[in-house]
Amino acid sequence: MLITNLASQSLVKSDRVDPLNAKFPKSDLPFYRKLGRTDLTVSCLGLGGGGSISSEDTLYAFDQGINYFFYSSDLHHYIYSSMAGALRQMCGRGSLVREKVVLATVTYIKSPDMAIAALLDQFVELGIDYIDVFFWGWIGSKDGSALEDCLQLSPDLKGANSVYQRQIEKIVGVSERLKKMGAVRYIGASFHDMNLAQQWSNSPLLDVVMVRHNVAHKSAQSQVFNQLDSQDSHRPGIVTFKSTGSHTGALWNAPQGLPENCWQPSVPDLYRYSLSQNCVDVCLAGWQRREEIDAAISSVQQGKLTPAEINYLNLYGDLHRNQLSLKDISPENLIYRS
Repeated sequence: MLITNLASQSLVKSDRVDPLNAKFPKSDLPFYRKLGRTDLTVSCLGLGGGGSISSEDTLYAFDQGINYFFYSSDLHHYIYSSMAGALRQMCGRGSLVREKVVLATVTYIKSPDMAIAALLDQFVELGIDYIDVFFWGWIGSKDGSALEDCLQLSPDLKGANSVYQRQIEKIVGVSERLKKMGAVRYIGASFHDMNLAQQWSNSPLLDVVMVRHNVAHKSAQSQVFNQLDSQDSHRPGIVTFKSTGSHTGALWNAPQGLPENCWQPSVPDLYRYSLSQNCVDVCLAGWQRREEIDAAISSVQQGKLTPAEINYLNLYGDLHRNQLSLKDISPENLIYRS
């Protein structure tokens, strides 16, 4: 359904994953999936505002099938704000497509005392009734104690008739959706420290775990992804970010010394690398324009990468981080594509 042609639609239910996927070619990488133990149905590609995408192209992403949107109300807000108009249109009070969108928001102020202020910023700016996933952002190695304090709020933050729902109602007013969903439906945390991500990945206080992951930074695979059972309906949802960049530079640029005609992955290839890992539900992207959206969607329709392709990209990432030299790689592990 085009956002520009809004009409009353039945609500999307989590048990409608298969019918939704019928819109895309059958694949071992389904476009829509359940987000861990939540009842949210999400697209495997998510759109965050880190690329300062316009509202027009954010709506284009929704029209193409993307339904997971990530918004920051404090850190990076000036970059994200260009997509705010689209989020107001899709998620604001009275929107006929609200239940088709999964709205994830984040605050980087890691203080329980500031939670209501962060929520109010988001509710007022976006004109919304509820947030699907509220993230505590940028959890680093020194934030263990702060995260524990923040997660203790989870029972009061999420669900209908919660303490925070009643506070939000007093300020922004009552609505049927707010009463039904609560101000926040699920709690997430965005980790830069994999030890903390592993420690909290089985906590009932945390529904969605978001981690940095790419070909050069693979520790999430051993410490988080492979610690989970993909068949476990109670596991947390997993979202990855920073799929295309490392401190060594853009990962679509070949590392020094890579032989000529060796496979140089495209940006969409790097999304597929994350989505080919165990239990990864959503790969978050920071697109800047609609052509990048089209390329990403087209790429994931090719399905998961093969084991040989994954092995090659593991080596490619190690070359990028200077953790390996070309002489250490057996020629049969290289993939050439002209």
